[in-house]
Amino acid sequence: MRMLLRRTVTVLAGLFVLFVLIAPSDLEKFSFEAFLRVPLEGLAGVLVLVLLPDRFRKPAAVAGGVALGLFAVVKIMDIGFDMVLYRPFDLVLDWPLLVPAIDFVDVTFGRFASVLAVGLVVALVAGIVFVAAVSVQRLGSVAAGRRPVAIRAVAAAVVVCLSLAVPGVPVYSDAAATSLVDHARRVQVGLNDREVFAAEASADAFRGQSGLLSSLQGKDVVFTFVESYGKSALDMPDIAAKLAQGDDRLKAAGYSSKSAYLTSPTAGGGSWMAQATFLSGLWIDNQQRYRNLVASDRLTLPRAFRESSWRSVGVVPGITQAWPEGDFFHYDKIYAAQDLGYAGPRFGYATTPDQFTLESFQRNERAKAHGPVMAAIPMVSSHAPWSPTPDFVDWDKLGDGSIYSTMPASNDPPESIFGRDPAAVRADYAHSISYSLESVLSYIEKYGDENLVMVFLGDHQPAQMVTGEGASRDVPITIVAKDPAVMAEVEAWKWDDGIKPGGSAPVSRMSDFRDQFLSTFSPPNT
Repeated sequence: MRMLLRRTVTVLAGLFVLFVLIAPSDLEKFSFEAFLRVPLEGLAGVLVLVLLPDRFRKPAAVAGGVALGLFAVVKIMDIGFDMVLYRPFDLVLDWPLLVPAIDFVDVTFGRFASVLAVGLVVALVAGIVFVAAVSVQRLGSVAAGRRPVAIRAVAAAVVVCLSLAVPGVPVYSDAAATSLVDHARRVQVGLNDREVFAAEASADAFRGQSGLLSSLQGKDVVFTFVESYGKSALDMPDIAAKLAQGDDRLKAAGYSSKSAYLTSPTAGGGSWMAQATFLSGLWIDNQQRYRNLVASDRLTLPRAFRESSWRSVGVVPGITQAWPEGDFFHYDKIYAAQDLGYAGPRFGYATTPDQFTLESFQRNERAKAHGPVMAAIPMVSSHAPWSPTPDFVDWDKLGDGSIYSTMPASNDPPESIFGRDPAAVRADYAHSISYSLESVLSYIEKYGDENLVMVFLGDHQPAQMVTGEGASRDVPITIVAKDPAVMAEVEAWKWDDGIKPGGSAPVSRMSDFRDQFLSTFSPPNT
């Protein structure tokens, strides 16, 4: 019985090490065939432990096991980041992203839940490292006790790998070594990123310039970010139909529109980085860059409008607690979730339905006697988990939002999509995007006039569960105006006509838009 137990422990230890070494870092690539490979790193590890003197073997096995455990934790982080953000975990730049995750749990489920979540994560990491250390130590002891057999087994495995190697038919795996090399390269890039970003930020052709945006004098300019509205959405029948219908409605109301694509610095999440990129003209693809940006004096679009005599406001329903970074954008007024006057229920992540957000902006700013106003409005109804989505309501019946109390609501976290049927998730996503687009289009119809210039765009693509593997990071952007003079200014952009960009529409980096916009609507000498 004892012998059987020891052999069982040895087999389980071997399976654990094998799994860690050859498991893909992309959940989409998990398959039975992916695990039918010989890990070269494992063969090298066995050989090292067998050949080491007895007094060094145990410390080396423990050290190697701890390293393997930490590698397993990083691989889990890689899988999670790939599912949500389309990329691996960055060992240098991504640690600050864990803080917003904890804050989200704290705000949504309470302090006890956030403390419990942190405790469980720490326990899980410690458990993985412990199991890895014990497993490697166990395998090392067994191999050393049968040294000749172990050496012959390693040699035979190498011969088999070389003999059966056929292009396109993987027999062996060096995934662990490749992953370590990739992470090492990213660490080097991450360590240099602060200096690289400082150099990029130091160049600003518009800093200190006067007369900016003079071609838009008297216009109300609204930049609206439609959460998770990516290029992939345009291929969904419901959304394509909504855009086609929207084109007809806007034309009937006397509006013109042009559309293109912007490449977002993020995908699946990280809306604040995309919005900061768009407004600042700098590429913000990690939290370190975001923190350095908001600590700088960079000229943002809101600040440029404010310094050119516009009233600059930020309508940010996703902000539910203190937001000191908001000072960086130089808004005259920030409307956070609690400032919108909403008395209805919460729909998933969304604190406020998009239609109500736009109505609140209209009521608080444009409905009053006012000079020109510029607004940046990130809308959140199309944020994961995309269910439920509120019904569209007659504008005159919105009131304080109590009308939404009759609709199905929930407080599900964004990650709940991973426990649902992918087809249902995609359908819910399409429905939520259609709702958000309807909110924007109907707002223009209801409250638009000769002085409204509306720019609406996606902040990033949705999760890969919606887009599928290999999707780009491109998002649609559209400018809508009734004044022909405004649309004449943007002819040089060569954007497609209408609110749905075609497959060959221009594509530029999201960080390029600020300069393009300021150059177009400012005098040539600025």
